[in-house]
Amino acid sequence: MKKILNAPSDVVEEMMNGMAEAHKDLVHRVGDTRVIARNYAGKGKVGIISGGGSGHEPTHAGYVGKGMLSAAIFGDVFTSPTPDQVYEAIKAADQGAGVFMVVKNYTGDVLNFEMAKDLAEADGIDVAYTVTSDDVSGGESTYSDGRRGVAGTLFMHKILGYHAEHGATLKDLKEIAEAINPNLATIGLALSPATVPEQGTPGFTLKDDEIELGIGIHGEPGFEKASMMTSKKIAAVFYDKLNAHLKLTGEEELVVMVNGMGATPLMEQYVFVKDVFDLLKDKGITVAKSYVGDYMTSIEMAGLSLTFFKLDDARWLDALNAPVETIAW
Repeated sequence: MKKILNAPSDVVEEMMNGMAEAHKDLVHRVGDTRVIARNYAGKGKVGIISGGGSGHEPTHAGYVGKGMLSAAIFGDVFTSPTPDQVYEAIKAADQGAGVFMVVKNYTGDVLNFEMAKDLAEADGIDVAYTVTSDDVSGGESTYSDGRRGVAGTLFMHKILGYHAEHGATLKDLKEIAEAINPNLATIGLALSPATVPEQGTPGFTLKDDEIELGIGIHGEPGFEKASMMTSKKIAAVFYDKLNAHLKLTGEEELVVMVNGMGATPLMEQYVFVKDVFDLLKDKGITVAKSYVGDYMTSIEMAGLSLTFFKLDDARWLDALNAPVETIAW
């Protein structure tokens, strides 16, 4: 294992300290907790938090700031944060109007965020939440009950953050989140695995000419191992999977995100997104906005994911286009 670190057991703590120091104009670490919070308070507005295992940077703390998340929680690498750490984020985010939690659909995350909600409500803080489940790959859900929450979650962060900044209540945000989730669909692939620092060995193996379709962001199994194929072929396979969920008719407007898993260069991501654009154009589907880059990674996994977000509400695009003050958006 070759990684730029000191002791593998210290990687999350040292990463958090480096992030807080490098971006001290935007965020700060909350004491010695596993929480990064925004400097902007947002008095009287609903706070929004999210979090999960480390190793997916810039998710989640990269999206902490005015217009998006109020705070983010770091678990150990690929491990859910504990309820007490989530509770610290709730307290840091609360500005008198309650806190809304965006939780990716992993069993540990859901249970621990729910326990933190109970702790906060016992202290008089109103809390609501949504569980994102945009992964439509049909792969084996090693850590989740049903579809996993993956890169499409970031659109939830952005739209809910916009509405919270403009005075939405907890009830409003819950309704918006429930409308967004069915319109999100994501699928990914791996060309090579990631290595968790404290384990020191790759999380799975692939042959030199082999890829895994439908892989999860922690290295969970996908729906098929296949021989390496062209970008155009991958785009077609992914479209079929995403379309099976969204049931596109050719009259929709989509937001498209090509997300790198950590080790796939932008050169390849742009080749792939052009193939996706061409395919959508042939089917008469309009791309209203697109994102290309490393938004939710899996340490140094090589691969990418593709998210389609169907714009059933024109206000969602306005929310995506609104400026924010964060590290990574």
